[in-house]
Amino acid sequence: MLSRAADLAAAPFRRRALAALLYALLAPVPALAGAALVLAGLLAGGVLSVTPLGPWLIALTVRGARGLGAVQRALARRLLGLAVEPPAPVGAAGAFAWRRAVLGDRAGWRAVGAALATPLTALLPLPAVLFGYVYGVLLAAHPLLQRWNRFTVHAADGSVRHVSLEVGGVQWDTWPRWLVPCAVGLCLLAAAPWLVRRTLAPQCALLRSLLGPDAADRRIRDLEETRTQAVDDAAATLRRIERDLHDGTQARLVGLGMHLTVIRELVLAGAGREQLLPVLETAQGNAKQAVADLRDLVRGIHPPALDSGLATALETLAADCPLPVEVTVELPRRPSPAVESIAYFCAAELLANAVKHSGARQVRIAVAAEPGEVLRLAVRDDGRGGAVVGAGSGLSGLRARARTVDGSLTCDSPRGGPTEVTVRLPY
Repeated sequence: MLSRAADLAAAPFRRRALAALLYALLAPVPALAGAALVLAGLLAGGVLSVTPLGPWLIALTVRGARGLGAVQRALARRLLGLAVEPPAPVGAAGAFAWRRAVLGDRAGWRAVGAALATPLTALLPLPAVLFGYVYGVLLAAHPLLQRWNRFTVHAADGSVRHVSLEVGGVQWDTWPRWLVPCAVGLCLLAAAPWLVRRTLAPQCALLRSLLGPDAADRRIRDLEETRTQAVDDAAATLRRIERDLHDGTQARLVGLGMHLTVIRELVLAGAGREQLLPVLETAQGNAKQAVADLRDLVRGIHPPALDSGLATALETLAADCPLPVEVTVELPRRPSPAVESIAYFCAAELLANAVKHSGARQVRIAVAAEPGEVLRLAVRDDGRGGAVVGAGSGLSGLRARARTVDGSLTCDSPRGGPTEVTVRLPY
């Protein structure tokens, strides 16, 4: 109980709350100044649009709005931890090409809209700061500040009174009435971080929607990244196939050819059975190993078990796993071959991670259809947890593989487990 009260008392003065307070106090400055400059630039450019100077002034205003947006993004990232991805830069060779590119830049005009709208959202937290922090401190410390909290009351008869705090005709400046304003002040202070965060929500939403890339730009960027990832994966697969063929299968086939040559020479020389059998056994072993290498190579490209469907392939994968694996597949129809392959390889990689790193005793694989034609693959183990997407883990590669078909990967892995990785793929 005491620790809970201490947490509530310290909440308004924690680092995150103070950073939000500082942002609420600083954000109106660039917002108001930027709005005034942008509005003045647009008006002046509109008035001068009949002259060659007008378009240049408007272009400079749009470019200045982008710079103002960069300042607002940096301030929000530094104090609120709000990461807003900057839009793509405008690049053009030559002054007139630059002006044409800036005037046609959608991100620049969204920055202009943000510059004109942020004064409205940036001023919203100030009443929360006033009531939460200022009045909270004044009321909570009223017994100490009553000497300075006085105000003068002029009566109708000409008399003058100095009152420190009076509500409803009752003065709260004597003991034990001090407890009421102190309690009210502590409540205001406890609610201050919540009030500031709630009033900052419109500002954060505005920055995300207007100062970052729009949906079309984000889609183009995602497509470029996934295309690059797909090309890199294809190149890596080709290099792996070439390496495996060169270092494994090719070497075994060369050895098989050499042994067949030795067998031919021994037969021509009239060698006996004792000399031929060891060479034949070695050649036979090389042939079997070459076939096994080719099967492994084909399995890495397209598992033969997928020819019978995803359910059969996952059951085959589970049968080869050293851990007990429960497989559940509930799909109304068969996915496309590309989605089946990605789901299979994701399940295989996640099973391998569970065996190697999690310390799990059992694994559950569930495949189901979600609304919107989405395949959901969930792999859950009862291991120690702590898995993170990124940081050099294999999960980042699986996420990149899923994104090649506009899929996604999420990981829920608290310390101590369990770990559940969910892959969603459109099919």
